[in-house]
Amino acid sequence: MTGKHAMNRRGFLGTTGATAGAVVAAGSFPHPAIANVRDPNEKLNFAILGAGGRMQAHINALLAMKQEGLPVDIVGMNDVWDGGATKPNNGDVRGLYPSAKKVGLNPEDKASVTKDYRRLLDRKDIHAVVVATPDHWHAKMCIDAMDAGKHVYCEKPMTHTIDEARRVAETQARTGKIFTVGVQSTADPRWAAANSLIRSGKIGHVLQGQTSYYRNSNMGQWRYYGLTEDMNPKTVDWKMFLGTEFGLAPDMPFNRAKYAQWRCYWDFGGGMYTDLFVHQLTHLIQAMGVRFPRRVVGGGGLYMEYDGRDCPDVATVVADYDEGCQVIISATMCNDVQLGEVIRGHTGSIMFGGSPADGFRVVAQKLEGRPAPPGANSGEGGEITKPEQPKDDTRALWNHYIGCIRSNNQETLCPASLGYAAIATVNMGVQSYREGKALFFNKENGAITEADRSWAARWEERSDLRGTPNQIMGWNADPLEGSTLTLPDYQKLEGDWVNGVDPAKKA
Repeated sequence: MTGKHAMNRRGFLGTTGATAGAVVAAGSFPHPAIANVRDPNEKLNFAILGAGGRMQAHINALLAMKQEGLPVDIVGMNDVWDGGATKPNNGDVRGLYPSAKKVGLNPEDKASVTKDYRRLLDRKDIHAVVVATPDHWHAKMCIDAMDAGKHVYCEKPMTHTIDEARRVAETQARTGKIFTVGVQSTADPRWAAANSLIRSGKIGHVLQGQTSYYRNSNMGQWRYYGLTEDMNPKTVDWKMFLGTEFGLAPDMPFNRAKYAQWRCYWDFGGGMYTDLFVHQLTHLIQAMGVRFPRRVVGGGGLYMEYDGRDCPDVATVVADYDEGCQVIISATMCNDVQLGEVIRGHTGSIMFGGSPADGFRVVAQKLEGRPAPPGANSGEGGEITKPEQPKDDTRALWNHYIGCIRSNNQETLCPASLGYAAIATVNMGVQSYREGKALFFNKENGAITEADRSWAARWEERSDLRGTPNQIMGWNADPLEGSTLTLPDYQKLEGDWVNGVDPAKKA
């Protein structure tokens, strides 16, 4: 968590206009007032659901706002663990009672500090909740909160399963509550800037996007979340953690690793697929102008981290879209050399720098003559675009989210509809990997079926009929801008010889 932002009370209260968006990048993320705008002087009370490591960053952001005199407060705290007496080896002290003290709550106040989040949802003075529990609890908490009239800030991934994501998106649409998924990279204005160029035909028909999230650790991914003796059945409400009575996870004996390092196990999360791929996929599909895939296949395996975990240490997901393009997401947890982020179009490519401050370059394609050999084009040169970056992405997300609550604007930086598309894609990758099948996704009803040859047959038929390409959502250029071929004259000689007649001789 970074230091405080130079933002005064008047600026904060004015977020019913474009003020909050200006913190991210001038004018990029406005807050149009829709209806029932909140009084800007009204204090927003938040409840914390899950006081673990990532939640501490959100607590810090809200406390910083409060210290700056902005009308926000934390009035409820929930976690299933009492909390440790000492800091773990990788961050702030966590757990129920230490976090309650951190925000100024009395640990003895059972109406405000509880291991049962439902007590907080019953309180009329709580306007919104922040959910940062293990993944398998996200959907239930989010749905319960919205049904109780609360706005929701939910950590990524939005849910544990695809069906849960659909139900969260449906609940948000039904209730109209302000909902966002905490994908930090959505505060980066590069993706909106790139999408604007793509929609205007700057790189022609979009063909492929690639992204990666490579990490390395000598102790194994997520094993660096420390285990302590004060994590035990007396201090952890294990039954509530599992959520077995709600159908969230199977019953099992208490296990410190499964409690503190839950990302390693399918019952509670999806490893790198859901914890890391969602980061990258969310902003990539925003930039490309696609949402739900039609066909997904996942590969990978546990190739080195043989420490009792379930989730792979090497994985790749390939998603194909009706818009006529593809996304590749790849990672390993045992090497940190990145694949890089690129969006490839027929007439140009967008090459994203290694850090947000590097911006991106638009590199033109040479389309004359024969194709160059592999390796001839390394994507050098091109026009550089460097949108102004926020000083801290988590704080930028919070500034924008609170602006959305104030203006009753449901278009947060990562709304439920986008969270649904992201988790559907990566979880189909998980299912494909685990079942050994390519899968189809039905955008109309969310159904997943085993893939067949119809995907390939569809594109082959379009080629036979000399059809035209589909375009991404929001395309505002000429329908065929950068999307056609210029065939050589000799191509007129193609065609079947029927009864010995040269097709080129036909009238």
